[in-house]
Amino acid sequence: MTPPTTTETATLGALLTRRDLHLRLEGPDDPSIAARRVRGVHSSDLPDPTPFLTEDLVLLTTGTQFTDADDDSVDSYVQRLRTRGVTALGFGTEVVREGIPLALVTACRIHGLPLFEVPYRTPFIAVARANAEAIGAEQYARRSWALSAQRALALAALHSDGLRATLAELSRQLGTWAGLFDGTGTLIHEHPDGRLTEPVGSGLREEIGAILRRGARAGSSLRIDDVPFSVQTLGRGGHLRGAVAVAAGELDAESRGLVTTFVAMAGLALEQQRSLTQARATLRAGLAASVAADEPALPRRVARAMWGGFPAAPVLVGLAEPGVLRRDDALEWLETTAVDSGGALFFGRVDDGLLLMVPADRTPVLAEFADRFAVAVGVSAPAGHDAVAAALAQARLARDRDDDEGLRPFGAVRRGILSALDAQQAQVIASTELGPLLSHDATEGTRLVQTLRAWLENDASHERTARALGVHRHTVRTRLALAERLLKRDLGAFHTRAELWLALRSIS
Repeated sequence: MTPPTTTETATLGALLTRRDLHLRLEGPDDPSIAARRVRGVHSSDLPDPTPFLTEDLVLLTTGTQFTDADDDSVDSYVQRLRTRGVTALGFGTEVVREGIPLALVTACRIHGLPLFEVPYRTPFIAVARANAEAIGAEQYARRSWALSAQRALALAALHSDGLRATLAELSRQLGTWAGLFDGTGTLIHEHPDGRLTEPVGSGLREEIGAILRRGARAGSSLRIDDVPFSVQTLGRGGHLRGAVAVAAGELDAESRGLVTTFVAMAGLALEQQRSLTQARATLRAGLAASVAADEPALPRRVARAMWGGFPAAPVLVGLAEPGVLRRDDALEWLETTAVDSGGALFFGRVDDGLLLMVPADRTPVLAEFADRFAVAVGVSAPAGHDAVAAALAQARLARDRDDDEGLRPFGAVRRGILSALDAQQAQVIASTELGPLLSHDATEGTRLVQTLRAWLENDASHERTARALGVHRHTVRTRLALAERLLKRDLGAFHTRAELWLALRSIS
């Protein structure tokens, strides 16, 4: 339900339509005039009462101050009232004179100040009392609505999905869109669904993300593409758990109180959820240890009972760097994604990081996680549930290849054993191993390194090497014999050829 309206509202229109007051508006009816708020009624015959007035008042006068006033004085009087923010002027007739002075009618029309007649039989105090009754009725209605709305929130919180139900009730009570954001600035619940346009929704997520990154408790008013929002953070300073936003500008005290009630309830629920998350993290760590030991039976049963499912084989195994375990926002995102996917994402702490497991066709989930939280994630080749240990080793190797953030597939590593070696260290060792040949080629102009590489590439065949180099086979034999003496290695031994081949690949 939307905040209530009453039959008695403290507006100029409501005051003028009170039959018992017999008030008459001077001039044509105007809906914009009727909607003007009246916060009080005051009477004065002073030539300049503005020092004693506040905004949104109705001023009543008998016109004594106009007895000897000329038109300019009357015009100045009305202009001062308009500048002060007076809502309307009521003229009591038959007290000092009959009817409303023409100069006053003209001045009010020029300056846009509503003017109405108060007949002799209507006391000024009756007008003031009528407005006070309307204000009291509004306040009573608002207080009654606030109590009813808070009861509705409390009942909604008892639902199985308490946060979602409570947010929906908040939206219904305020009659506008409401959204709940987690600690990362991600919209996790909204009501009604899909009400915001993509530009407005995207802009709101960016603004709330910036508020949460500052880490300080705050209440903010935002405007995105002409849509006003009121935002309130959840949680204590330095440990914000999220934020709630409602598509409304300035809220009155009762509406703010309702939002505050929701914030308190949501904050408590999120803190309880945090405790549950820590308990689940401990459970997940135990299950991850079993998964990593190629013992999936127990983790599969527990995951299906807890999260609705377990990643179907073949699976991709990911390993994120250990630092992400200290990121509450990252773990919350994983928990939410795991539940939303029906258990298709499994994760848990292992000795050297965070194990992630998804079906082989769910690579985008791992990529989104790596990009969203700027974390390195190694990813294995597809594997069965009984081969997770080997897949985890692949993911570890892929993750530790370099210092870049993002997804690191094992497929990029498995192109050869050389790619798994430390490139800088391999080059140092290779340059040392081949140093005698490199030095001889540089000083004597020989081509020992070139000949050795061609010989190894051609399966140690002198004939094919000679053809590849365009030289006689005896030249190849002579060069290889010299290389053997310089290296002090037996080129006939397989392990020597293998080491030299790796060295040649490293320096190339």
